[in-house]
Amino acid sequence: MENINNKKGFTLVELILYVAIGSIVLLVITSFFQTNLSSRAKIKAISEVDQQGTQIMQTIVQTILNAEDINSPSIGTSASSLSLDVVEVANNPTIFNNISTYIYLSEGVITPIALNSNLVEVSNLSFTNMSKVSTPGNIRIQFDLSFVNNTNRNEYDWTKTFYGSASLR
Repeated sequence: MENINNKKGFTLVELILYVAIGSIVLLVITSFFQTNLSSRAKIKAISEVDQQGTQIMQTIVQTILNAEDINSPSIGTSASSLSLDVVEVANNPTIFNNISTYIYLSEGVITPIALNSNLVEVSNLSFTNMSKVSTPGNIRIQFDLSFVNNTNRNEYDWTKTFYGSASLR
């Protein structure tokens, strides 16, 4: 005769315990992956803004350094565009300005080109002519760059203000 007490299987308490432990492990793993994805999204937004902002600032500063004269803004004033007299006559005037959410570079009669991509938006572009009379020109540059957040996820909200200055050589 077979003993009833030697049946193999799980009791209800053991089953509930195993399901609870499994659920906790899955919750921890899911939370880890969600945090990881969120961090990657934030890093993407930050790096895109930093990379494009630095590139835009370097382009503006290098153009100022190689310019012969500042057409506008006039000494002691600020403007949302910068007009420069450059060495290459065909590129006169060279103009930086903010149209919509882009910074554009116009050289002479050539079609303006956007310096930033559609992944970021430019705002508050400002050029201040800090020059003194009878000295080479000195321009202070400032603009805000924001990551375009089409998904409305908090991770993609990132704005940075860039500051720079350059003097004519």
